[in-house]
Amino acid sequence: MPWQHKIAYLIGQPVGVSLTNGQGTSGVLCGVSDGKLLVLEYLYQSQFALKQYDFHMIQDVNSFPPCQQPLY
Repeated sequence: MPWQHKIAYLIGQPVGVSLTNGQGTSGVLCGVSDGKLLVLEYLYQSQFALKQYDFHMIQDVNSFPPCQQPLY
């Protein structure tokens, strides 16, 4: 499924974003505005930044998988 069809279901969820330049990022998908994906990313300590990624920079967007239960 194209990533554009997935984003409506992923708003407010942790996501991984693959970029066309081979890099990637992760954070909470906050929404879409003016052809840009809005992702809240952790910086350090208690600081976060809302970053914007143009649609043409995005290769794919995926939700995080659920955590596995520990086997101990």
